[in-house]
Amino acid sequence: MIAAAYSTPSVLVFATSALLILAGAIGVIAVKNPVHAALCLILTLFGVAVAFVAQSADFLAAVQIIVYAGAIVVLFLFVIMFLGVDRREHIHFEPLVGQRAFAAVGVAITVGGLIALMAKSHWVSGATSVTTKLSSGGGNVRELGTAVFTTYLFAFEATAALLIIAVVGAVLLARRERPPSGEEA
Repeated sequence: MIAAAYSTPSVLVFATSALLILAGAIGVIAVKNPVHAALCLILTLFGVAVAFVAQSADFLAAVQIIVYAGAIVVLFLFVIMFLGVDRREHIHFEPLVGQRAFAAVGVAITVGGLIALMAKSHWVSGATSVTTKLSSGGGNVRELGTAVFTTYLFAFEATAALLIIAVVGAVLLARRERPPSGEEA
């Protein structure tokens, strides 16, 4: 029996982290206020950190709290406040012509690609465990740094470039002239 292989504390920690993740994720989607959605995102990220601790990935849990729940969510809140959530948006005003059709095509391509990748891999998601024994006595941080700056260097740099492009795009969209509130575009 599989359930006998797991101890009660590990099942409770897993259930707690899963509950935190699901409650926060549902909150991000369900709430209307973007500031409250960012706070729900912090709850989700905290649940992921608890799951990292359960997998003995203490460094990743600390990074999850410090970097993501701290710095990235603060950046999100800064952009939300910079864009002005207190102003009423004009639903009929579309700053980028055709953006909805472009977004629909992007979603269709992404979902189709994910389904194709899963079908090609025979619906197997990967390794059964996210942690393994360390290959050397150097520690978790050293192996993580080596992996990030050797094996995954391109993905690391591409992610940094995408984050910079997203911030610059948000600032440019916020600075764009909007039609006066009495007129409709």
